[in-house]
Amino acid sequence: MSAVHAVLHALAITGSMTWEITWALILGFLLSAVVQAVVHKSTVSGLMGDDRPRTLALSSLFGAASSSCSYAAVALARSLFRKGADFTAAMAFEIASTNLVVELGVLLALLMGWQFTAAEFVGGPVMIILLAVMFRLFLRSRLLDRARAQADRGLAGSMEGHAAMDMSVAGSGPFWRRLLSRDGLTSTSHVFAMEWAAIWKDLVGGLLIAGAIAAWVPDSFWQALFLDSHPLASRIWGPLIGPLVAIGSFVCSIGNVPLAVVLWKGGISFGGVVAFIFADLLILPILNIYRKYYGARMALFLLGTFYTAMVLAGYTVEILFGGLGLVPDHATATVPMGGVRWNYTTWLNIAFLLLAAALAVRFVRTGGIAMLRMMGGSPNDAAHQHEQHGPGHHGGSDGDLTDRHEHH
Repeated sequence: MSAVHAVLHALAITGSMTWEITWALILGFLLSAVVQAVVHKSTVSGLMGDDRPRTLALSSLFGAASSSCSYAAVALARSLFRKGADFTAAMAFEIASTNLVVELGVLLALLMGWQFTAAEFVGGPVMIILLAVMFRLFLRSRLLDRARAQADRGLAGSMEGHAAMDMSVAGSGPFWRRLLSRDGLTSTSHVFAMEWAAIWKDLVGGLLIAGAIAAWVPDSFWQALFLDSHPLASRIWGPLIGPLVAIGSFVCSIGNVPLAVVLWKGGISFGGVVAFIFADLLILPILNIYRKYYGARMALFLLGTFYTAMVLAGYTVEILFGGLGLVPDHATATVPMGGVRWNYTTWLNIAFLLLAAALAVRFVRTGGIAMLRMMGGSPNDAAHQHEQHGPGHHGGSDGDLTDRHEHH
């Protein structure tokens, strides 16, 4: 009976967390879908041909407006690299795609406080700048050439089909006219549904792990691990240990935010939380994808440079926000356990769930199920799907993006 009670307690915490963040997730994915519905991927890759500061800034903006799924971001970064994007620009896109997206910021503010959202949007550009510097200093042309040759082999990875699809609306005209057109609404519904399909496993996994840890692991364990009783040592140790915890958790994308709440409540430093969230791009399955995409040596290079940049970005926000007095007290951290209550969260959830249902209905009625099956396939499968439905279909492959861009 005690074991059953423990499991139910963990599931209750997971359910409370899920209910607390539902409307925020729907809002974030809707905004992301709107942007992706009117911006062509070929346009993006055409603006990412070098590693100048302006190019990296544009790459980061494009990434922030795209998928928040780590697997899809990694696959799309390789796709852009193969289409001619600079490798540094592709990595900047990848980082922004998982760490500077709207849904992540909303979720952090909702569960942990606006300070964490601000830290994420400060630390993300810092990490990109640090990586650009390290790539300039240490990335040799021979290693880059090998990585490009490996990337051009086209070995499929997780979410490869999703990365290959361009569901943006063809044509020109004002933003709102394209968005509210029949094709625009259909494209938005397709991107919205596929983004959910891309992250639901990570999200569910993250919520279940966070619920289990919150229910079963005492705060004393985390306080000892994070050196909570030694303030200075904790600030130094936090950014170092945060990414290592993330690597071992196997949870990426926004699914690691609920776990970040538990770690913060357990005593990890402010900078450690930020470094932990950034490390969604270093979990073991994604490191294996880097190996397939770019080769073992480049995978090790990315592990070393990404980890270093995450740690230094964590130190940066720790010093900056600490100096400004913006680091919240650990005592104010709470793991949502209230369940469903009639408050603003419930009303927002009802409204956004109805909106999500409307988008889901349109997705199904416009052939979305067939497109969904392509998400786990290869770019060639996606291209075949595009050819079957004609150029007006919203499932264009990577191979036809250049042609579409030149046509328009």
